[in-house]
Amino acid sequence: MVLKAVCVLKGTGEVTGTVYFEQENDSAAVKVTGEIKGLTPGEHGFHVHAFGDNTNGCISAGPHFNPHNKTHGGPTDEVRHVGDLGNVTAGEDNVAKISIVDKQLTLTGPLSIIGRTMVIHEKADDLGKGGNDESLKTGNAGGRQACGVIGITQ
Repeated sequence: MVLKAVCVLKGTGEVTGTVYFEQENDSAAVKVTGEIKGLTPGEHGFHVHAFGDNTNGCISAGPHFNPHNKTHGGPTDEVRHVGDLGNVTAGEDNVAKISIVDKQLTLTGPLSIIGRTMVIHEKADDLGKGGNDESLKTGNAGGRQACGVIGITQ
């Protein structure tokens, strides 16, 4: 049975988007697809944050989803937060097209990302290689431009 989820991103400015998640079975990698509009051209950090709480805007989502208590890293690093999906790149049209396959994300069980928040950041994620404490927490990706809670879909 294929599991599916969706996240509608809304921000304080013009940044909006829709992100889709699909998992073939409990042990399969999760496919992440979608599009985010209104971004400045270039790379933007893209992460799953711990809480599905947007009551105080994107800041209420808390830190990156990190159930294993590891330092921040890139999506292909062994040491990373579960929520570390690296960067998405917006073109000159201010649109980022998303196509990611991730082995640490799951839509099932106690570590499911359903009910958590997806966040797009203003700056590029340095993937934990920035040489300072903030890099090991957030990748120095800067402010949260838009966010939304990940929910179940058909």
